[in-house]
Amino acid sequence: MIAQIELPVNELARTDKAACEQAALFELIADSIERQGYVILPDSLPESVAEALLECLSRVQSTAFQPATIGRGTDQMHNQFVRRDNICWLEESTPYAASWFDWAGALQSYLNRRLFLGLFSFESHFSRYQPGDFYRRHVDAFKGESNRVLSVVTYLNRGWEPDQGGELVLYPESASTDSITVQPGFRTLVMFLSEEMPHEVLPTTRERFAVAGWFRINNSVQGNLDPPR
Repeated sequence: MIAQIELPVNELARTDKAACEQAALFELIADSIERQGYVILPDSLPESVAEALLECLSRVQSTAFQPATIGRGTDQMHNQFVRRDNICWLEESTPYAASWFDWAGALQSYLNRRLFLGLFSFESHFSRYQPGDFYRRHVDAFKGESNRVLSVVTYLNRGWEPDQGGELVLYPESASTDSITVQPGFRTLVMFLSEEMPHEVLPTTRERFAVAGWFRINNSVQGNLDPPR
């Protein structure tokens, strides 16, 4: 006879609540991406995931952050006229990063079922902006030349004030205004179609941390997987 493990009623209630909240969040994301190609959700990354990312960030050595480049593969180059942030790539094995990758993996599965996007993998990094840093207007993927499909950004900045700069500015064609400005507040989530959303990061006046990620499709060539980054 196989022993059955019964969870306490309050633990079951918490598990059910978390599952319902995640399903509601994922459906909101899917619906917004389907309708308008982007979604902005303040205070929406699950607290447990955000706290794990903060712990992960606290354990990253400053020397692990490297000046960000533009372009991919052999075309990568440094251009401080375009961007001045520093980045540190994350792996699922990075201490305290697993919950972020688990959450992204669950979202990937949901979006594939709901929107048939064919998302194949996920890559992610921390970004650090020092006072004066910025990233000029750009897109995350050029049409037909990349396998990045959906971009996601979340922020790890507690107590961010509007006069501290560092805003993300989106330029959606479907919006009724020319641009949409997003404050980089703690746990805010932003997602958009990588090929279709020009965006920029305005200069910041305080240290600013974010986590950027991209859901990718598989552009394999002759059986060889197209690598990330």
